[in-house]
Amino acid sequence: MAFDEHTDTCREVFARLSEYLNLELDPDACKEIENHLSGCAPCVEFLESLRKTLEVIRQYRPAELPEPLSTRAREQLLEAYREMLAARKASC
Repeated sequence: MAFDEHTDTCREVFARLSEYLNLELDPDACKEIENHLSGCAPCVEFLESLRKTLEVIRQYRPAELPEPLSTRAREQLLEAYREMLAARKASC
């Protein structure tokens, strides 16, 4: 396979790997991808990276969100921000 053909096929495979991993492709499309993967180390490497990424994403469990800031805390932060802006303006 010529280099240009190879890179074009790689682009097509890259574009469909998520569907491939999610079992959303018909058997013929899967076979085409698997045939390409059998002879293309860069695509296999990309596929493994994508698999690992999806595994990490599926295992992610966000921590509980903190309680909202109290009105007093928000006011203090806003005042500190205004003071910082005023100090920057004065130093310019």
